[in-house]
Amino acid sequence: MSLVFEVSMNEPASHFFHVVFNGRGFKEGVIELNMPAWTTGYYQLMNFANNVENFQAFSGDGRPLQWEKSGDNSWSIYNSKYIDIKVTYDVKATRNFVAGNYLDEERGYISPAGVFMYPKGMIKNEVTVSIDKNKNWSKIATGLPKVKDQEHTYYAKDYDVLYDSPILMGNLESFPSFTVKGIPHYFEAYKAGKFDREQLMNDLQKIVSTTSGIIGDIPYTDYTFIAIGPGGGGIEHLNSASIAFSGDELNNRESRIRTYNFLAHEYFHHYNVKRIRPIELGPFDYAKGSRTKMLWLSEGLTVYYEYLILKRAGLTTKDEILKTFQESIKAYESKPGRQFQTPTEASWKTWDEGPFGRTGDEVNKTISPYDKGALLGILLDFKIRHSTKNEKSLDDLMRLLYNKYYKQKGRGFTEKEFRTEAEKLAKTSLQDFFDYIYTLKTVDYPTYLNYAGLKIDTVARAMPTAWVGLNVRDRNDSLIINNVEWQSPAWNSGLRRQNAILQVDGQNVNARTLNEILSKGKAGDKIKIRFETANGIREEELTFAIKKEIPYTITQVEYPNPVQAKILKDWLRE
Repeated sequence: MSLVFEVSMNEPASHFFHVVFNGRGFKEGVIELNMPAWTTGYYQLMNFANNVENFQAFSGDGRPLQWEKSGDNSWSIYNSKYIDIKVTYDVKATRNFVAGNYLDEERGYISPAGVFMYPKGMIKNEVTVSIDKNKNWSKIATGLPKVKDQEHTYYAKDYDVLYDSPILMGNLESFPSFTVKGIPHYFEAYKAGKFDREQLMNDLQKIVSTTSGIIGDIPYTDYTFIAIGPGGGGIEHLNSASIAFSGDELNNRESRIRTYNFLAHEYFHHYNVKRIRPIELGPFDYAKGSRTKMLWLSEGLTVYYEYLILKRAGLTTKDEILKTFQESIKAYESKPGRQFQTPTEASWKTWDEGPFGRTGDEVNKTISPYDKGALLGILLDFKIRHSTKNEKSLDDLMRLLYNKYYKQKGRGFTEKEFRTEAEKLAKTSLQDFFDYIYTLKTVDYPTYLNYAGLKIDTVARAMPTAWVGLNVRDRNDSLIINNVEWQSPAWNSGLRRQNAILQVDGQNVNARTLNEILSKGKAGDKIKIRFETANGIREEELTFAIKKEIPYTITQVEYPNPVQAKILKDWLRE
């Protein structure tokens, strides 16, 4: 059996890849080719089949074969007597995104699940891919191994590996490589920007070394960071990460730390998600998606570790990581969705609501698996450390899951298995912790942070200025409500997102003049707002109020006991 793809791009300005598939050794009868509906690491249906045009099928010797589009993502080829077939098709590549496909005169990017079809029942078959890149381009970057003595030809042991190996082509820049435990790490970039390459790679080496030290094993023979250009987003892969990257972000400390967090996040994912994984995330259902209730673990705990990795690598300070967790807690606690949706529900509904919840609703009654996951990480870590007097930690649990389920059993773990392993390691019930995952129970931050000799300020304080809870923007000749804070005076008066404000106190206003009015309001002041909704024009009186906020500032206790001091020191590696 032989499955070979050839990809060419003779007219890059057309934004179409041309694909030739040669299959040998088929049985006579109907051959069904399928295009995945999504790509692993991005939990949204992409419907890649909609980008396929000019599908044609032939026998191995060039005779046209009858075929039909037999499903949303499938094509059936009626092959009465030929064991070899050739299929050609074009793929529209207009989405410049890590989960999409893109082609223009300057570069090409392939998200393999959106380009390469698989014959039904042959996901585990070997696949070869040959790239006929634009002659004006210098390089191809991918995690796939090369086929010996065949230029620009790559091999995948099965479709799972192929779909997990993005391909970037263009005049790419190769940054200085580095090794960790003798294993090479590469960085290939398109339009990387102006910054200190040497500093980035030195710091990235610290991130990789620190991360791999947590698990104690590096499960690949080489690793490539594939930077597709400025933008947003990243997707983890078995031996690579596809990232939107602008090196200009590295030229000041705040944005540099933000970029390093992003890189640490995507790199840690090659452990947590690709190998330490919920059982639902492999084998994959490429037609419908693979739902799990544990994305809070896969994504959220990865956010937790990205912060921890930077501190342990010496790239951030103790004050910075404590402030990061303070801001994370404050951001989560300010979301209305925390009162409506649990982390497990958010994980399951990511496919329907997007990775960041339903952000377009008039009030967002959802959360993201990312939101609470980082907080759950610090709670679980401190609980394990406290109950074992710092003999064990979340690091030990991650190592256990990696070795027992990935290396020994070759599979993911169930929700029940995760809880069993966590409680066995902690040597105590973790009922309170799991209540934070499965219920809407309010988090007891003071108790958990105290385990590490930390305290958190949860006293609400009045803000210095009065507020009504409105955020607006000009759109053409209209003043549109961009956001209304939940349970604010504006919310309680019936104003909602996307309403158009017509007048304030009988006067026409724009975003600038309204913001001036709002900034001068004092508690008890009133304004009349005339606004338009889908059901007609209304006028409501708003009363300025004092908003109270909880700072959630995290500081160290003055006199920690020996166990608290030991936990904090070991947690921060100080």
